[in-house]
Amino acid sequence: MTPPPSPHEHENPPGPESFVPVDAARESARPGRSGVSQSTREIIALTWPVVLGQIMANAVPLIDIVMLGKLGTPTLAAVGYASQFLMLAQASLMAIGSACVAMMARAIGARDPVHARQAFGANLWLALGVTALFCAITIPFPHQLLHLLAVKEEVIDLAVPYFRLTIASSLPMALALTYEHAFRAAKNTIVPMVIASLVSVLKVVCNYYLIFGHSGFPQLGLAGAGIATLVSQSVAVVLFLVASARARATQPGVHLGLADLRSKRASLNEAFYVALPAVGERFVMNIAMMAYFRFLGGYGVHAVAAYNVGVRILAFTWIPGLGLSVAAATLVGHALGAGDAVLARKSGWESMRIGLVIAVVLGALFITLRVPMAKVFTNDPNVIADLDPFILLLGCALPFLVTHFTLGGALRGAGDTMTPLKAAAIGNWVFRVPLGYLFGQVLHLNLFWVWLIMLIDHLARAIWLVWSFQFGNWHLRVGTRTSRKVSTAAGAASAASPS
Repeated sequence: MTPPPSPHEHENPPGPESFVPVDAARESARPGRSGVSQSTREIIALTWPVVLGQIMANAVPLIDIVMLGKLGTPTLAAVGYASQFLMLAQASLMAIGSACVAMMARAIGARDPVHARQAFGANLWLALGVTALFCAITIPFPHQLLHLLAVKEEVIDLAVPYFRLTIASSLPMALALTYEHAFRAAKNTIVPMVIASLVSVLKVVCNYYLIFGHSGFPQLGLAGAGIATLVSQSVAVVLFLVASARARATQPGVHLGLADLRSKRASLNEAFYVALPAVGERFVMNIAMMAYFRFLGGYGVHAVAAYNVGVRILAFTWIPGLGLSVAAATLVGHALGAGDAVLARKSGWESMRIGLVIAVVLGALFITLRVPMAKVFTNDPNVIADLDPFILLLGCALPFLVTHFTLGGALRGAGDTMTPLKAAAIGNWVFRVPLGYLFGQVLHLNLFWVWLIMLIDHLARAIWLVWSFQFGNWHLRVGTRTSRKVSTAAGAASAASPS
């Protein structure tokens, strides 16, 4: 077992001898006895717990929809509108989490646990600060914000309690997601999987009792689902704190002491520098989605309900890409921290190739079973009719979605959060929003064309990120103190590589 670091360890930063030699690192790319390279096995080992945890986590919104669907189509629409704002908060936290992975993975790859903990603490403060500001802006003004999406008054009345409760849950979510990303940066995806599974079960149980009022609990309807979200996120924080304390000896980078929480200004500056474009990327996407959602409202409540169900199904399609993006970000960060840009590049491409195989199989399954899938979530024939082409086009878009998820994760792991921001801006503001306005508001085309924009968005982002990963200088990106230590070694290794 690795002993805890000395409190004075930061006074003697590791020298070149602490880096993994390039030749040794390349050994991980060689095939093993099974014919599968070590890098592929490591990608799969990091990916499967993320996938399993995300299946559990994403099953919960679907179960929400199944339960709340019994309360009627207006309730489904209310959930869809209110969830846009929670997704905006969650997206910002995921962006800060990607900065946490980039900074911590480089530090851990460079054998510098003190800097890893300082990076962790800085990102924790950044996540809490951003979330507190978001709550202060949104919780007092739900009616005004929902009116911006052209929501009907009767739907707003249903949505407001749920809106406030779910936005409040973003505060414990800020802590839980930052801890989750810290464990991932340390190549531990098992702990987040276990916690996600436990919290998902808790959320479903709370839903059952609070939505419908079973066993003497009050029947709270949609507000009950909001309370269940707040309770489950709070429990997640407690579980991560316990897991962090238990990991103190074996993974010192993920256990914070008071000294680590008193982060130096340099660490906060690093976190801000890396996180700002990532937060910008999420805002670019989510504000575009709100505009797209407004255009969609012109097609009626059934189209909105279909989208609300469809986006829950869409969340499942993200899971392989998300798992592989986590693996790519972690391995790229560790490789660059060890001074090996060749292995970093190989990890990104290998993750993408694995993702494409999964995407093709999953896409074919979605296309074949789209009508039975729609019927699982609603028995309204109008919603099913609108959902059918959504799932069809989603299946076609999956290879592009997995591609930009995976390569975006690899770039963020390198500390390059600007390139994924540009990809999001192109996909959403060059294509999704202008075409949504043109097809929906100007030409008044049928709903199929509005769904088609989703595919065009993902295709544009995939093309941009493939080109950037192949020809960009992301491996020389200087975004953190650790990257400055290793950028020269990484550049030399890259120059020597035929790739």
